[in-house]
Amino acid sequence: MKVNYELEMQKELDKIGLDSGKKLLIHSCCAPCSCAILEYLKTYLEIDIYFYNPNITEKDEYIIRLEEQHTFNDAMKFKMNIIEGEYNPAEDFIEKIKGFEKEKEGGARCHKCYRLRMEATARKAKELGYEYFTTVLSISPMKNSAWINEIGSELEKEYGVKFLRGDFKKKSRYLRSVTLSKEHNLYRQDYCGCIYSKLERIEKEKEKENKDD
Repeated sequence: MKVNYELEMQKELDKIGLDSGKKLLIHSCCAPCSCAILEYLKTYLEIDIYFYNPNITEKDEYIIRLEEQHTFNDAMKFKMNIIEGEYNPAEDFIEKIKGFEKEKEGGARCHKCYRLRMEATARKAKELGYEYFTTVLSISPMKNSAWINEIGSELEKEYGVKFLRGDFKKKSRYLRSVTLSKEHNLYRQDYCGCIYSKLERIEKEKEKENKDD
């Protein structure tokens, strides 16, 4: 049976209550994906951001996204710490997805990538004493929210930190993220950051060009 993760999240937030003082560590991949979620969740929880994205395999792309996270938070006057995880794509991403390089976008490689980043967040949340952890990944229509919530539930059991379930694209939050990105002139990338995703997109563009010709 399909789970309504949006409903589960709202039940948990209602139980938590407004301005609860409870602490959440949220994994963010970029400012555009996180903006509407941070805006919404901050009324319930004290939030810090964990920016851990070794899947962004080009250093310039990584730096732009990290800087935009700071820029947006400063503009919104969010009282949230941005904790930067170690950035080592060769060891923390490329090595760990070996054998899955040719998987299509949205396939098994992506599942491994979700878990990689979410596990690092759960581990950091436990280390620093947060009551909750979650990720912004489900804001994207391209991401598998069922996988994300299943992984989160597994990590909750493993690390003893409660995972805030959700499907953040719901209730027009994806559209809100687009609006906020335009209002703040945020850099909005057209791929997840993974070099294999980028190469797949380039190949599709070439195929389309050849068909048009």
